[in-house]
Formats: sequence, C-alpha cells, structure tokens
Amino acid sequence: MKVTLYTRNNTPEYNEGLQVLRNALQDSGITIVDNWNPPQPVEIVISVGGDGTLLSAVHKIGKCGIPVLGINFGHLGFLTTAGRDDIQLLVDCLINKHYSVEKRSILQVNTDNQTLYALNEVYLHRVEHSPLLHTQVEVDNFQVATYSADGLIVATPTGSTAYSLSCGGPILAPGSGSLVITPIAAHTLTLRPLVVSDNSHIRLRNYEPDALCTLGADSFVTTISGPQTVLVSKADYDVSIIRLANQNFYTAIRNKLMWGR
Repeated sequence: MKVTLYTRNNTPEYNEGLQVLRNALQDSGITIVDNWNPPQPVEIVISVGGDGTLLSAVHKIGKCGIPVLGINFGHLGFLTTAGRDDIQLLVDCLINKHYSVEKRSILQVNTDNQTLYALNEVYLHRVEHSPLLHTQVEVDNFQVATYSADGLIVATPTGSTAYSLSCGGPILAPGSGSLVITPIAAHTLTLRPLVVSDNSHIRLRNYEPDALCTLGADSFVTTISGPQTVLVSKADYDVSIIRLANQNFYTAIRNKLMWGR
C-alpha cells in the first residue's frame, strides 16, 4: 500500500507525532510517498492535523478521486477519524482494510471572474463597518427571498456541522442529497435556514452598487464589490472520506458534539 502524509504544521509537537505515525506505517510495510503531487499514484492521503488541514488536503487532491483519511492533532476534528492516541489502530485498520469510504459532495462556486470549489460551504459576509447585506436568493430560477442579514451560507452536509451549525442551521446527514441555505444574523426573525436539493442551482446577488462583502469558499476568502452574481451548484465530482472500523457519521456527531449516548 502506498500512502502520502499531508500536513500544514511544522511545530516540534506535530513533528514528534508525525514521526511516530511514519514509523508505525513503515514498520507495517506501508510505503510513504514524500513530496506527493497529484496525479502521482497513491492509495490514500493521510491528513495530519485538524479539519482545516483535511480541507486543504481535499483541495489539493481535487478531482483525482484519492480518498483522504484524517488523523486529528488539533482540536475538535469533526472530519478526522483518528486521534493522536489511535495511530496503531489506524495502521491496523489500513493493513486489514477495516475501514469504510464515505462520498461527500463538493460545491462549485462561479462569480463574474472566477470558479471556486468548497467541501464545507460558500458564504457571503459583509465587511467590517459596511451596511447590512440584502442578498436576493433564487433556487432553480425561482425567487426565494431577499435576506437582510450580516451574510448568507450555502452548506453541504459536510459543512452543515461547521459554520452553518453555529448560525442555527440544521445538521444534514451525508448522502441526504441536500444543501442548506443559512442566514448569518438575519434582521428578520422569520427568515430561517432552508434545505434544498443538492441538484439545485442557487443564485445569490446583492443589487446595491456600493455593496462590499467577503466571499468565502472553505478556507479561501476574497472580496467582491458591486452587484455581482454568485452561482452555487454541486460540482461534477465528489470527495472520498475514510472512516475507520465501526465509525460513521452518527458516531462522529455523538462523540464530537457530545450528544447523549
């Protein structure tokens, strides 16, 4: 088996844990490909860090279809499947193929001058000291509403446990075929999160000529101004996330979000 290790950290604590992981993999006969770049063939990309590192790994993998396995050296690590103390368990599961692969949808985001991709979410947010955003939302060419709010999030099921959840959005199970549109600090209490099909084509537009806001797609953030249109739809590829034996989405929300057992 050939794997590669992906990390964005270079602290002594991370490097120590990374070396323990490297030793355990190599002692089990697993080949580690260093300085990996797609489409160089490997069977698994092991992301070492937190959810942010895994998101970065997903963007590097792109359309290659290589599954990613996250080991958490960070904090919450909702997308990761193992912790610092689970290295031997991880290696044993890889050797014995005791793991499952979950398919996760990706968002494609088109603006007037760029195309972005997001595993978690795309969002618009007013810049500091700027006026309220008035974002007109259309789904499949049907007008939904104009959201008067600090911003707006369109999240995948994967991203439904991230920014959207902190703004009151629902948790969507992977494979539900859904997206959620969640306002950020809406100024009308009746404007609530809306769940739509992930086959929908969503149009976001602020008509004010002096509108200035940030556009985020996962960890990528840029600034857009004026009455630009942002188109959001499901991309033509998905991402494969590995879960170790006996783990799944529901064990993750139960353990990571500390729900009742």
